[in-house]
Amino acid sequence: MSRKESLQKLRITLVRRRDALRKALAGDLSLLRELHQQKTGDPLDAAADTVQDELNSQLVEVESRELTAIEEAINKFQHGTYGDCEECGKPIPLNRLRAIPYASDCIDCRRLAERGSDDSAASVPWNRIFDMTEADVVEG
Repeated sequence: MSRKESLQKLRITLVRRRDALRKALAGDLSLLRELHQQKTGDPLDAAADTVQDELNSQLVEVESRELTAIEEAINKFQHGTYGDCEECGKPIPLNRLRAIPYASDCIDCRRLAERGSDDSAASVPWNRIFDMTEADVVEG
């Protein structure tokens, strides 16, 4: 299969994921609105609701970031730049794109960016946050 055909299959994957995230975010946001309208009983219920609200809002934030990256990747198809590293301009290897279809840089440029970043939050792979263990977070 040619690179062009592989990229077209990735485009289909991106569109499907974008549509799924849009639906999920619409549901998550409506759930957050409903939870804020409900009144809680005792302080323990209020604390549990607060924790759940925080978890839901963090999930919405992660999904929003992924959705933005996917929409940018789909836009690159229209401009003919999908699959090219934004830093060095070289083609991003297909294996990387299959793993992260919305990747905007090659592995080498990503490593350089992470080494040069003083902000520890910038080096957190948000698209893989749920795959990480506690040890990965502490080491990161």
